[in-house]
Amino acid sequence: MLNIIANKLQLEGQEYATSNKFGRVDYFKRFIDECSYSLGDDEDGKRIRGIPTGSRYMKSEDILYEIKKIQQEKVLEDGYIYEHIRRGMAKEKAKEFRAACQTQKQLEYLKYAQEKYSNGETTLQMLDDYIEPDALYLLDEPEVSLSPANQTLLADKLNYLARFLGCQFIISTHSPFMLGTLKGKIINLDSEDLEEAKWTELENVRYFFDFFQKHRGEFG
Repeated sequence: MLNIIANKLQLEGQEYATSNKFGRVDYFKRFIDECSYSLGDDEDGKRIRGIPTGSRYMKSEDILYEIKKIQQEKVLEDGYIYEHIRRGMAKEKAKEFRAACQTQKQLEYLKYAQEKYSNGETTLQMLDDYIEPDALYLLDEPEVSLSPANQTLLADKLNYLARFLGCQFIISTHSPFMLGTLKGKIINLDSEDLEEAKWTELENVRYFFDFFQKHRGEFG
């Protein structure tokens, strides 16, 4: 659904869904063409003229890619060069060493040979780097790879961005920690008529509740 919205609004990050190789009808484009939307009014009652510049669709795989790119490329590269300086290489020589073809090959190896660093810190930093005030963002399961504590921290940051920077978010999530922390309207996509719901009514959240209720005695 988020990708459909992104395609209709022509947001950065949209992915086009092609028909299978035997199909002759472009059902995805036809469906997008049949969709419609309205922009509404701003806080002053003035008609909104268009989608804000900087708006984008951010998928969970985008976040995982940024985690890998930011933390494995930058941190490992600096660490690799630092190790040679620590062993006695002059800083001037280190600059030439960093740009050498053989060094780049070694860094490519390190990117895949080393484990990731803190996913939570990188995800939160990614939001700081990408999100601009007064823009629309579609976030697909942004809690992927985050601990419950960091999921709550992420939701708090999104609340802050919406309240103080004028950002708008449409978020797809299964996380009870996100759902219970975010301040916004919740639409249950599993309901027949896409009904608005309280987070405590959602099946996935109820499962968590029932599970911990079942094991309640073990927390005594």
